[in-house]
Amino acid sequence: MSHQRSRSRFQCLDGYRGLAVVLMIVFHLCWNLRDFGFIEFDDRSAFWVNFRALIVFLFVSAVGWSSYVAHKLGHSFHSFAKNQAKLAFAAALISLGTYLALPEQWVFFGILHFIFAAGWIVRPLSGHPLISAVIGLSLITLNQLLNIDSGTSHRWFIHTFSAPSATLDYINPLPWLGVALIGPIFGYLSLHTLPLPAAITTSVLTFLGRHALLAYLSHQLILFPLVMGAYFLWR
Repeated sequence: MSHQRSRSRFQCLDGYRGLAVVLMIVFHLCWNLRDFGFIEFDDRSAFWVNFRALIVFLFVSAVGWSSYVAHKLGHSFHSFAKNQAKLAFAAALISLGTYLALPEQWVFFGILHFIFAAGWIVRPLSGHPLISAVIGLSLITLNQLLNIDSGTSHRWFIHTFSAPSATLDYINPLPWLGVALIGPIFGYLSLHTLPLPAAITTSVLTFLGRHALLAYLSHQLILFPLVMGAYFLWR
């Protein structure tokens, strides 16, 4: 991969994904601080619901965006399948880890599970961004018309697959698949070629974006012990 291709292809897209990682870390840090009594907030309030939705939007739209870019660059199916295998393994780790730690709340369809499924659906449409966007908007509209919220779709999983009634992470499939299908438009508009300012912030964001999966899997392994350690020192 040439330096020029890395700059034009990855910097803005990686920075976009890196921003999602940073917001996710902030979200989970606040969650941990609340659990240990450092701060108080209602995670059902509009601010926190919308904060989470923003994080999911960034991650999910990046799926479609990166799929378009991969299509334009002629990436092979083997490369796609390899990335999907990594996602499947990571999603399985999340499910297994949460099942062992919190069997009543294990993650059966979280963000990684959704991204894995969305990747297969978006790929055939990634070379047709306008059609993909129309389908994506249609799915979002259909979801609104049918009023399928997270609770409704979660209950379907419960009845169909005996999923847990409570889960640490759940993604409502229909509207977020619509967002993933809108993502290729970002590539069609060549947003990935936009230059970013040369700054330490840019370097941090693009680094996190390139290693988003690793950051997702490891950040709580770092944050939780730090907050727990601070709690016992404070006590």
